[in-house]
Amino acid sequence: MEALIPVINKLQDVFNTVGSDAIHLPQIVVLGSQSSGKSSVIESLVGKSFLPRGTGIVTRRPLILQLVYCPIDDKEHRNANDGTVDIDDWGIFLHSKGRVYRDFEEIRQEIENETNRIAGNNKGICPEPINLKIYSTKVVNLTLVDLPGITKVPVGDQPPDIERQIRDLVIKYTGNPNSIILAVVTANTDMATSESLSIAKDVDPDGRRTLAVVTKLDLMDAGTDAIDILCGRVIPVKLGIIGVVNRSQQDIINNKSIKDSLKDEATFLQTKYPTLAARNGTPYLAKTLNRLLMHHIRDCLPDLKTRVNLMMSQFQSLMNSYGEDISDKSKTLLQIITKFASAYCSTIEGTARNIETTELCGGARICYIFHETFGRTLDSIHPLAGLTKMDILTAIRNANGPRPALFVPEVSFELLVKRQIRRLEEPSLRCVELIHEEMQRIIQHCGNEVQQEMLRFPKLYDSIVDVVTQLLRRRLPTTNSMVENLVAIELAYINTKHPDFYKEVVAVPSMIKSGEPLKSITRPKSMYGKSASTYQAHPEAQAELNATNFQARSNSNPQLNDGATTWVSTLTGMQNGTKETDVNHVNKPPDGHSEQDLRSVLSPDKPVNLLPQVPIDGRQYRNLSSSEEHDCEIIERLIKSYFYIVRKSIQDTVPKAVMHFLVNYVKDNLQSELVTCLYKADNADQLLDESEHIAQRRKEAADMLKALQRAAHIISEIRETHMW
Repeated sequence: MEALIPVINKLQDVFNTVGSDAIHLPQIVVLGSQSSGKSSVIESLVGKSFLPRGTGIVTRRPLILQLVYCPIDDKEHRNANDGTVDIDDWGIFLHSKGRVYRDFEEIRQEIENETNRIAGNNKGICPEPINLKIYSTKVVNLTLVDLPGITKVPVGDQPPDIERQIRDLVIKYTGNPNSIILAVVTANTDMATSESLSIAKDVDPDGRRTLAVVTKLDLMDAGTDAIDILCGRVIPVKLGIIGVVNRSQQDIINNKSIKDSLKDEATFLQTKYPTLAARNGTPYLAKTLNRLLMHHIRDCLPDLKTRVNLMMSQFQSLMNSYGEDISDKSKTLLQIITKFASAYCSTIEGTARNIETTELCGGARICYIFHETFGRTLDSIHPLAGLTKMDILTAIRNANGPRPALFVPEVSFELLVKRQIRRLEEPSLRCVELIHEEMQRIIQHCGNEVQQEMLRFPKLYDSIVDVVTQLLRRRLPTTNSMVENLVAIELAYINTKHPDFYKEVVAVPSMIKSGEPLKSITRPKSMYGKSASTYQAHPEAQAELNATNFQARSNSNPQLNDGATTWVSTLTGMQNGTKETDVNHVNKPPDGHSEQDLRSVLSPDKPVNLLPQVPIDGRQYRNLSSSEEHDCEIIERLIKSYFYIVRKSIQDTVPKAVMHFLVNYVKDNLQSELVTCLYKADNADQLLDESEHIAQRRKEAADMLKALQRAAHIISEIRETHMW
């Protein structure tokens, strides 16, 4: 079991070389208020005076002190080249490798110099530790951490937040779950007000790793003693309370040796506390600390093994992500280009190894744009959006010109349906824009493996982005032109013979300008051919049709007088072979009205009946007649039918055009485009110029991996017999 502490010391050396705090190694953290005697306790454990002394804050950097028991016959640590074969003790600093300090006064001076070098001369503190290893024939194996003393009020040139800085530093070391807290308190103060015990209780509420040391037993007031404190009656501490007597400042000035101080301590304890002398004093403290640390290491070692193995796996993966040093840059450049093109296409096709689970990307997002965004937008466009009945009626009238309409003109239908079809062009072009943006966005979602390569070579990444952006930008006008042509094709020819539309035409009531279908004439099955021949072959039917149509207009328009009706009936009679003399009847005034009556209506003041002014805006609101309503309904129904047909076609062909001219083209030509633009001999060195921070991270990761492998080897040397 004695081999456990040297193992931890070896691990401490390994991880100190890389400056990592990732592994929490078991160690003893010395904690106490300023001038409470921490340094004196440590010097008593070592048996040498080597720490800086003085008033105020002296320890301004953590000191990681490894005590190694090294007998005279120890050939592992003693070396003739270093001159350590026949000496009792010496020290080695981590920051000055290769130098052996045989004089402990030089060790003190080196600690002061190293502290001033990092922390400055203004009494400030620094969290970077100093690592010191002391080999001696008179010590037990221990790993101690001497921390700056806890203070409340800044003095001299200390920063105003010196209390917070020291407290954060203390909590950093004492918060390590594998550390033993050595809380130093003075016997001549109230133990309940001890700052060190307060912090120890905060980080170790169960008290399982806290040991208290009471210093300055010889400085208590006359008539008082520390029996209650040492027996744990004032404040109990689970690991125990040990009292020690250190050298006074006068003893230090007089160069009193540690050996003499230990003798005086033993005499004082035997005289003052005879019943407690065996369980107090510096020698008992050293043995207790050694025993506690060994048992603590034994308990921590299984978790330490697991932690080291886990971190080895993590850093190995990190090293793999950073990649190895480049030997053949041209080959590496081609590999990265191929990997990027493959990852880009895989993201579109949905075959990438690392599929995104937080959001849609790549091909899934393209599918969503086609069938959700674009599809719903087209579905939301109403066939008659922006068209009123007056607009339709105006179009019908304008299509007829100066002639009254006998049939609903097809020109008006074609004019209006083209106007509605043009509304499909804007969302179609917007669909192309969204797909273009997503294709640009896919560059950022090409998988972690490619992203690591891109972070490693920022110049290459920028060049790849430029090439892909230019390729997409070149394809955008072609795709937009094709989509515009798809809409233009629909506008170029209104196919009224379309099967789906033809069924609708047959279902629409007669396009004759009549509110009611004719009873005496069989309704034609189609708008074409057959209906025209029917009326040409039967002039009687044509005449009856005209009369009936006009009668319907008369019924819907009360302004038509009886004379007009008589004119229609006379016209019908002429077509049926009526004599010319009967036609003259139409020139007579209507029944009940003579020429005298007509002349009485006119006067010199009103020689002519003035007509109302024709409105310029034909869309002025007015109530439509039943015939006009009938005409508008026919046009509306036909517009709806044909618009749905075109919308369905656009909804199907636009995604196909975008896939062919943009998405699939980029997929098929991406790698060749990248190779053409980037794979050049003179570009390889420039493009594969590695990022500085990536190179630094790779070096740090390599050092840490090497340290972990060394640590795993050290731990594996421990046999189960060593642990018990």
